[in-house]
Amino acid sequence: MLPSKEELALTIDEAEWSCLRAHLNRGGLILVDDALDLAETAHMVAADEIKTITELVERGMLGKPSDSKIRRWEEEREKKFAMLIVSPYVLFQEKMPTFH
Repeated sequence: MLPSKEELALTIDEAEWSCLRAHLNRGGLILVDDALDLAETAHMVAADEIKTITELVERGMLGKPSDSKIRRWEEEREKKFAMLIVSPYVLFQEKMPTFH
């Protein structure tokens, strides 16, 4: 059964770059633009909403991180990211969510 956006939001966690790097090496790390809602984007991926996902990729709002960002994060290995697992992918953002 597909988890709801609300259920996914409850599973958002925090991770350092050093922990996320292993997922990059296996090709499963997806950077989500900070303008997007991480849980909503994860729900679209889980629901296999190909048209919307393709549009986000084409607009540069969803995809593999650039080499320049990776190099920057390699220097900031303790930098914190918001992350959410939608197997086999790990979706992540640079911004941290604000919890109420």
